[in-house]
Amino acid sequence: MALSAVRQRRSEPSDPSPSEPYTKLDKPEKAEEKDEGLGWVFPFVALGLLRYMSATSNIIHDCDEVFNYWEPLHFLLYKTGFQTWEYSSQFALRSYLYLLFHEIVGRPASWLFSEDKVRVFYAVRFFLGLLSVLTDTVLVVALSRKYGKRLATYALAMLCLTSGCFFASTSFLPSSFSMYAISLASGLFLLDKPAAAISVAVIGVILGWPFSILAFLPVTLYSLSRKFKEAFISAAVTSIILLALSIVTDFYYYGKWTSSVLNLLIYNVAGGGESHLYGTEGPLYYLRNGFNNFNFCFVLALLFLGILPIAKKKYAPDLLIVISPIYIWLGFMSLQPHKEERFLYPIYPLICVAASAVIESFPDFFRSKYNPYDRSIIVTVAKVMRPVVLSLILYASHARTFSLINGYSAPLEVYKILEHHDAENNSVLCIGSEWHRFPSSFFIPDYVGQVQWIDDGFRGLLPFPFNSTLGGTAAAPPYFNDKNMASDKQYLHDVVACTFLVELQLKRPYLTRGSDLSTWEPIAALPYLDRELSPALYRSFFIPYLWQEKNVFGMYKLLKRRTT
Repeated sequence: MALSAVRQRRSEPSDPSPSEPYTKLDKPEKAEEKDEGLGWVFPFVALGLLRYMSATSNIIHDCDEVFNYWEPLHFLLYKTGFQTWEYSSQFALRSYLYLLFHEIVGRPASWLFSEDKVRVFYAVRFFLGLLSVLTDTVLVVALSRKYGKRLATYALAMLCLTSGCFFASTSFLPSSFSMYAISLASGLFLLDKPAAAISVAVIGVILGWPFSILAFLPVTLYSLSRKFKEAFISAAVTSIILLALSIVTDFYYYGKWTSSVLNLLIYNVAGGGESHLYGTEGPLYYLRNGFNNFNFCFVLALLFLGILPIAKKKYAPDLLIVISPIYIWLGFMSLQPHKEERFLYPIYPLICVAASAVIESFPDFFRSKYNPYDRSIIVTVAKVMRPVVLSLILYASHARTFSLINGYSAPLEVYKILEHHDAENNSVLCIGSEWHRFPSSFFIPDYVGQVQWIDDGFRGLLPFPFNSTLGGTAAAPPYFNDKNMASDKQYLHDVVACTFLVELQLKRPYLTRGSDLSTWEPIAALPYLDRELSPALYRSFFIPYLWQEKNVFGMYKLLKRRTT
């Protein structure tokens, strides 16, 4: 009777079988939960805040950004500006379609702010920052949905705060545009949208930087292998539309049928471009540069392939495909004799993603493959090391960012003084050896009639003002060449004609023009970090108290000729 009175519960489908091990998935409430990952709002706001800070505080890192992009845009808006040989219709190496894309913001801003050109400059920078915010947000959300909140949060922190991403995100350069496209294409690929991903890759190559095609290759090929017909049609249609727009735009501005995309490829590849004329660096240049801009984040990113045997199930093949351009791009660019920091911009977001994956996998190095829920002391320590390493990366990144902004922002700030200074119309602003730090004509007020270069020993070819008499953008001026040979017309020989003078006065045993205080009156002066006399560690990273003490500073000056 007692046995018959025992009532047994009927086995439910969700009950674990007595013969099978019990796992977390056996809990009905856990099985029904779905990790939606990070939402769209938090990454957008976090990135937006940091990109706003970048737009307002970023320095100009490369004179190519000024003379190949800001100056032609200034000419389109105000009919004045400097022209480089690449924009001569004889060579036609630069795309006006890329400039027109930014004129979408620049033109309305010039109407809104009238003669305040500095605000137009920053309006375009805000636009660049917005593009970075949108594309990086897609990447972070895709990582969250595919690999979880932790990896996505680590990537978001690095995209926001690493020096490389902070500065590249608001730089007016095709390599930065390709960086935006890399982020967006990678995010769309992880969201299983191959057709959209390949279209974005095409935009990044044709509208941005043609050579970045190597960085887009893995995502492009794998997208084609997944949905060939859909992806191929998407790529073909996007390519045809953009190439047609590019050719028509080049015809309008260069005054002849040509393709700047094709010209650039022919000059650098088939034509054996002579980029070595503009300086060469050793094979380790990008490794040093990568560490400066990403510190330990860069080291961890390079170690991603090393963790694949442990984390293969998590990250292969999709994340491996997304991250593989780091190795392809670094290998290819390191083989080129002419190297510049901006050439690495396209892979900057991928460095953050790769490093995040390595940090997230720390516990996997010590966890038994037969016990995925190992809670041993060493695994716990590995988990604790994740935020520690991330914090170290972010602190070093802040130190780098702070050092660059405070050490090298003087040119932008000094030129802003001109807008608030009264002088006679048609004044002449003269610049000698500091021509390569000229922040663009957006910082030159209307009362300055001319910006002139004066000879301080530079023997390369300098930009000339766009010549409307010869045809403006369609001109092929005889003083331009592709051999970097100086023109005898590029300098103002009568220095007495200078109303203003910009120069950097360093602690050297020789006098500069501005040292003659009987002729020149300083109206603005800001400290500028002397790279040659400052120790590498202290100039590269801000170390409290020691940064000011160990580094050597010159004075970046704006001077005005005294009236007699």
